[in-house]
Amino acid sequence: MGIMFESDGMFVLLTFLPIIFYLVLIVFAIYFIIKVINFMNEKTKLDREKNEKLTEIIKVLNQ
Repeated sequence: MGIMFESDGMFVLLTFLPIIFYLVLIVFAIYFIIKVINFMNEKTKLDREKNEKLTEIIKVLNQ
């Protein structure tokens, strides 16, 4: 029987809704982790540069 009622479509949507929700959640989590890793890499680089500049300032002040 090829007849599909509106209630069948709603049932299919409600069946796949948790799967879609979990996929969206996983994609968001991966995106968030990548952003955090990029931020931490940039922060480490900037902290290293700041420490080098502070070392240079200390050397100049000690002369």
